[in-house]
This record gives sequence, structure tokens and C-alpha cells, in this order.
Amino acid sequence: MGIHVKFFASMRDLMGDDRDIDSEVLKEQAINNVDDIWNYCADDKERSANVLVAVNMDYVDGQTPVKDGDEVAFFPPVTGG
Repeated sequence: MGIHVKFFASMRDLMGDDRDIDSEVLKEQAINNVDDIWNYCADDKERSANVLVAVNMDYVDGQTPVKDGDEVAFFPPVTGG
């Protein structure tokens, strides 16, 4: 199975296409939380503090644990008026 990682709007421009991280990579890379997912995908790009993150459609913080089968999504800051 693994984790499906999605990037939206300008996050897709920064990070490229969505990614699937398979179960073996999760174990080998010690991917345990959202911050670990970002570090694995980001190739040394910093994540702005105002980037929104969701796990299974619920907004979370960087220390939120992830597990096999989760969907993790990164969103740019939302503004409006």
C-alpha cells in the first residue's frame, strides 16, 4: 500500500507531481509523521510555516503521525476577501 502525497496549486509548481511512497520506503526512511513526509519529498526545500497540511482530509500539524494507507495533502496559504 503506502502513502499517497498530493500537492495543490503553487505547491504542485514547487514540488512537482503527486507522489506515492510505498510501505518499504516508509520503513527504510523512518517516515513517521507529516514533517518526515515533507523532508522526503522536498529535496531540501523549506516548508513555509503557513503551508496547510491535511491527513485523510483533516487539517493537522507537522508532528501528526502517518501510517500506511494515509493520504497526505499540502496546500499553499489561502487568502480571500
